[in-house]
Amino acid sequence: MIRVMCPACDHYGPPHRPTLDASRCASCGFELLPTLEPGDLDRPQLTRCRFCGHDEMYIQKDFPHWLGLSILLGAVLASFVTYSYHLIAWTWAILLGSAAIDGLLYYFVGNVTLCYRCLSQHRGYPPNPEHQPFELGTFEKYRQERLRRRQQILAEETHSR
Repeated sequence: MIRVMCPACDHYGPPHRPTLDASRCASCGFELLPTLEPGDLDRPQLTRCRFCGHDEMYIQKDFPHWLGLSILLGAVLASFVTYSYHLIAWTWAILLGSAAIDGLLYYFVGNVTLCYRCLSQHRGYPPNPEHQPFELGTFEKYRQERLRRRQQILAEETHSR
């Protein structure tokens, strides 16, 4: 399954099987055109993005960042309260418990593979050892490319009106 981010509005579409057919963004109506080769869809191993055909991809845990940060923030706030009442044992229990929850989530939650260029999310593919964890330098290079593409899309929309 793949979820494609719209380059015009930065919203992810619903998960779907990758195809060579164009689709429309449900949020803004922008036409999403896959730019991959027909043979790319036949490979069981994920070596290239199933939307843009790019080969630089990274892996990350398939877990919402906002939820992880909320758990951390809740644990820190609760530990401040217990520490202010000099309940040191409860403070440590809260902090160590949140670390244990984090470790369990890390162990049980699977990975998702993302494309640096188009940020498409790929799920359900066998792991590829060539795909490494997130690298900020590579991400920044493609972020600049995405920003230029978005400016071009906005300029084309204003000229067509």
